[in-house]
Amino acid sequence: MAAQANALSLEELKEKGKVLRRLIIRMTTEAGSGHPSSSLSAVEVVNALWFGGFMKYDPENPNWEARDRFILSKGHAVPVLYAAMAEAGYFSEEDVMTLRKLGSPFEGHPNMKRLPGIEASTGSLGQGLSLGIGQALGARLNDNGSNVFVVIGDGEMGEGQVWEALAAAEKYKLGNLTAIIDQNGYQQTGATHDVLDLGSFEEKISAFGWYTQTIEGNDQAAVVEALENAAKVTDRPKAIISKTKKGYGILPVLEETGDVNYHGKPLSPELAEKALAFLA
Repeated sequence: MAAQANALSLEELKEKGKVLRRLIIRMTTEAGSGHPSSSLSAVEVVNALWFGGFMKYDPENPNWEARDRFILSKGHAVPVLYAAMAEAGYFSEEDVMTLRKLGSPFEGHPNMKRLPGIEASTGSLGQGLSLGIGQALGARLNDNGSNVFVVIGDGEMGEGQVWEALAAAEKYKLGNLTAIIDQNGYQQTGATHDVLDLGSFEEKISAFGWYTQTIEGNDQAAVVEALENAAKVTDRPKAIISKTKKGYGILPVLEETGDVNYHGKPLSPELAEKALAFLA
């Protein structure tokens, strides 16, 4: 079982983040499809949760009742989850290199029916927080000490279901639920402030009664500190607004293409080679 005592140091986490980024690039380029830039923005959050001692899990027993649950609501960014789970020992790096290939269980969005350790099938945006509420309520009823972490994209915050879920989570005082918004500023068709400008997430979510923090989400130390702060709050749900950048870690390489969004397309083999060298 991985637990708090086995947390990596900050410097070790930074190195692990490079490992995750390299694997994200390799698997999406091998697949010839996928969402590398959306995955890269969430690396520091996913990295800290899985390897910073904030989640308890057991790759040898993925259905362990007392495990913590991780839900990737922005399911198109599943390469970051596959990379973390491979590093955690659920499966091998060779396995995840079959991403999006015919017959592979490593689909383009998480499918809990096909892979052990996947807690929710996501991809229809806006639903992940509701699923997390159900799992947090279930953990309370079972009194198993489980915590639930949900990573949400800022584009899907435009879905009304998310705001209904925010209200419900506060009503039930779900202190075992933490939502992290990966606010990378872009969605499929453009910048989020152009598609639907929702203003300050912290002000709005705080008004629902949640404990909230806003951080620089690609700063590994800031992510760790925010999760430590959230862990101390047990009487209400917690939200972390994680301000990030799509493609973080290889931004100079992507900027050469003239596309700072780079949504839903893999790096070409040539561009991937540059990106991997940049991460070396």
